[in-house]
Amino acid sequence: MALVAALCSVGAQPALAAAAAATTITVDGSQSGRTFDGIGAISGGGGNSRLLRDYPAAQRSQILDYLFKPGYGANLQLLKLEIGGDANSTDGSEPSIEHTKGQINCDAGYEFWLAEQAKSRNPDLKLYGLAWAAPGWISGGFWSTDTINYLISWLGCAKQHGLTISYLGGWNERGHDVDWYIQLRSALDSAGYGSVQIVGDDSGWSVADDMASNSAFNNAVSVIGAHYPCAGGDGGSADTCSSTTTAKNNGKPLWASENGSLDMDSGAPALIRSIVRGYVDARMTAYLNWPLVAAIYPNLPFSTVGLATANSPWSGNYAIGEDTWATAQVTQFAQPGWKFVDSASGYLGGTESNGTYATLKSPNGSDYSTVLETTTATAAQTVDVQVRGGLSTGAVHVWATRVNSPSPATDFVHTQDITPTGGAYSLTLQPGWIYTVTTTTGQGKGTATAPAAHPLALPYADTFDSYATGTEATYLSDMQGAFEARPCSDGRSGQCVQQVTPVKPIEWQDDSDAFSLLGDPTWTDYTVKVDVNLQQAGTAELLGRANTQNRPQSHQAAYLLRVSDTGTWSIVRSSAAGTLTTLLSGTRAALGTHAWHTLSLGFSGDRITATADGANLGATDDSSFSAGQIGLGVVGYQTDQFDNLSVTANPPGNHAGILKGRQSGLCADVPGASRTNGTQLALWDCNGAANQAWTLTPAGQLTAYDGTKCLDAKGGATTDGTPVQIYDCDGTAAEKWTVNSDGSVVNPASGKCLDATAGGTTPGTLLELWTCTGGTNQSWLRGAVSAPLKGQESGRCVDVPGANQANGTKPALWDCNGGTHQTWTSTATNQLTVYDSKCLEVTGGATADGSPVEIWDCNGGAHQQWRVRSDGSVVNVGSGKCLDAVGHGTANSTALDIWTCTGGANQNWRRS
Repeated sequence: MALVAALCSVGAQPALAAAAAATTITVDGSQSGRTFDGIGAISGGGGNSRLLRDYPAAQRSQILDYLFKPGYGANLQLLKLEIGGDANSTDGSEPSIEHTKGQINCDAGYEFWLAEQAKSRNPDLKLYGLAWAAPGWISGGFWSTDTINYLISWLGCAKQHGLTISYLGGWNERGHDVDWYIQLRSALDSAGYGSVQIVGDDSGWSVADDMASNSAFNNAVSVIGAHYPCAGGDGGSADTCSSTTTAKNNGKPLWASENGSLDMDSGAPALIRSIVRGYVDARMTAYLNWPLVAAIYPNLPFSTVGLATANSPWSGNYAIGEDTWATAQVTQFAQPGWKFVDSASGYLGGTESNGTYATLKSPNGSDYSTVLETTTATAAQTVDVQVRGGLSTGAVHVWATRVNSPSPATDFVHTQDITPTGGAYSLTLQPGWIYTVTTTTGQGKGTATAPAAHPLALPYADTFDSYATGTEATYLSDMQGAFEARPCSDGRSGQCVQQVTPVKPIEWQDDSDAFSLLGDPTWTDYTVKVDVNLQQAGTAELLGRANTQNRPQSHQAAYLLRVSDTGTWSIVRSSAAGTLTTLLSGTRAALGTHAWHTLSLGFSGDRITATADGANLGATDDSSFSAGQIGLGVVGYQTDQFDNLSVTANPPGNHAGILKGRQSGLCADVPGASRTNGTQLALWDCNGAANQAWTLTPAGQLTAYDGTKCLDAKGGATTDGTPVQIYDCDGTAAEKWTVNSDGSVVNPASGKCLDATAGGTTPGTLLELWTCTGGTNQSWLRGAVSAPLKGQESGRCVDVPGANQANGTKPALWDCNGGTHQTWTSTATNQLTVYDSKCLEVTGGATADGSPVEIWDCNGGAHQQWRVRSDGSVVNVGSGKCLDAVGHGTANSTALDIWTCTGGANQNWRRS
């Protein structure tokens, strides 16, 4: 019986591709393979589950059901928990149970709470603990006896919460110390944790080499766990997976103990390839996706990576990703303890390009499930199945998910039941799907839906008095250090928030000041106010308009008010490239220590104001960031206290900026810097001049030339094609504009959008009004944008090797890591800068195909100017040619050059 007819009922299907060669699969119950250990995900590495606990109870329960409840969604079978260490480990800092030696708080953070919730839904789920960072009081570094004792204390806390930890790792992605692992095994046995299995080493397969040469080490480690063992690595394509002969010959389970880093929707094809090809290619028996959920603020890195997103706890809005249903195609059909059937696992049509399949059989010797993925196939295929060897020859149930073109209508659909004839049946498979054929029942697809998202309303306030000591305040998300509720000091009653990490932790990624973020990234004009008590000499800070954060966490775009115990103060701009610029500074009366003071930081348009104890400190203007969150912090690791936080709305003010077309990479320009009424706007290379500077006023006007001219729909017309011009500001409807967060610039009188005529992308393209389409020729950026340049073909980022800052250093492809040397800022003057000071340029100003690129001090030359376009091309202004990965190379260290623009994947760059 063919599957195609049944699929037609579950959603619109493409025309059937020409059929590929048939595949014969013999599912023989007398054959076997390795034991399946389960599919799971990782809460940690870090802070990626933080906002989940703050969701309304109903929506929080729905999300948890989709992740853990059997027969409902992802049906996860393993959950890895971060053992917090008070330091950022990607998207935040997870609190330690022991900030200070000997003072243990088993209720710190949310990982134990999450594990309790997961186990309540699936009692068979197994838990796995791993540290990314560790508290700074530990003596001797991470590979020390202190750390072992700390891990055992953490296991004790888990036991207090009624949780059994089945697996324990060492130090995430930091290799291994053989003697330390041997000591850990002994210590666990002595402390009554003999059943806890050690995973080594949560890095790469080289751990197996040392296990092979050291029997004590081999005896200590129960599971060999590697990270990102499939092609492309972190967030990569996973077309193939690999282990080593030594690892496979060891006989112990091989796990992809961290994999993923994939967008919750577009990453689903690679996710299922990692699972199925992980076994077919490399004999891995467990897969743990990083992360579990993106329950983080959307201005942080990896904000759509996981099985779901949950970034709006105040509204209850969440989204379940395609990754959830790709996972369900395995977890709802096979349980840990089932056996793979090697002879019924392989490549469709004998080649990986058609897809892969893996079969598992149950311990009862009757049930089986076969998972088939066609994510790299280009043609329909027939699969002929023969069942024997004692396995059930009764009806099989077919479930399918179309992952290459996600749609709820084709997510996890029970398509048909087939009754084999003489144990034989056939399926027809379409490209871009996952199919599971099973003899089991009990599968299901959750039906809960999320409410609509809405902003966090202002005013917002929190006295912190309702929180138990040692817990986290609602919506407060630590980026470095730990901010927890504590009794207020120095004569103040009630509870306060205190930064409680007293010394620099043992870190997993780079250091920064301790700070925590809160609120809605869309907040624009507001004043944030808080009481602060400096517990030691030093500087406290108040953040506002906290915007994009790149890795490491010190690369936080924001404005900072810093006030020290001596009375010195400053308003500082921090960029997403990690550069601090003092905008204004001064001195006031000393704050001293152990005394309460009130600080405020206010925004209205480009105007920034600061006060201390109600007295003005100063005001300045800056247009770098127009919206963002608030935050609390200290410069270093002082244990300062904060109380009575409030955020109140301010009247809007003027916002200056460019209008840079996403499609063209060009700016809205008054040709020839004309001031003549009726001059029609056009696209031109961005140069930062006055004729490209547009100030949005509270009245909704976009003004140029110091407010003397306004952007205007010619003659007040409202028809498609109406020219957009400059004219004396007169307050008419033709001069009113709404600049939206999606990049559209709308004239309310007509309801139409500022549009680049006919989607033009060349200098001189005229601007007009047109019916809003959502097209990229109607999407405009208002300022500089800092982000990686990630190659579509390679999955790797444009990288300055060795983070070198010397003139002439030639960028190349490298695994994306979010570092400063991979952060490229597209400026208002068409430059691509790195380190806030170096520009990407064509070496020597050359224009020929194959000319290399390098970094150099910015000088404004055309060979340093680039049009960053929404189609992924990055076009050099001086040559008109595209940034190109040489020879379609995809490996680390692949050189970059310019080449005639072809639209090829090696010239396509994603800004994420």
